[in-house]
Amino acid sequence: MAVNVNAYKVNELKPLNDTILVSEMHFGERITKGGIILRNDDTKSVGIRPRWAKVYAVGPTQKEIEVGQYILVAHGRWTRGIKIEDENGEQTIRKVDPNDILLVSDVPMQDESMSDKEV
Repeated sequence: MAVNVNAYKVNELKPLNDTILVSEMHFGERITKGGIILRNDDTKSVGIRPRWAKVYAVGPTQKEIEVGQYILVAHGRWTRGIKIEDENGEQTIRKVDPNDILLVSDVPMQDESMSDKEV
């Protein structure tokens, strides 16, 4: 089975209903400020935690979340993602479950338990 590893070139994505599409979700291993290595999520029990993501697009009936905001999504409540290329370059877009948004912010958020170093 062939897998497309190239990004799809798009001009605009229009989500349906209350759908929320996000980008900038990070999955790599991290080191806490105390030096503890937090493993990446390997679909098992390690690395399980909510993730921050930037809202890329919202559907027409979504009234609570706006494009450009940052949302904290409960662990695993997003799709695997698809690579696209738009005017901002290449990025991975994921659909998140609107019922599993934990927090919303207008500014980028850092996980307080993490440092800025990736393993």
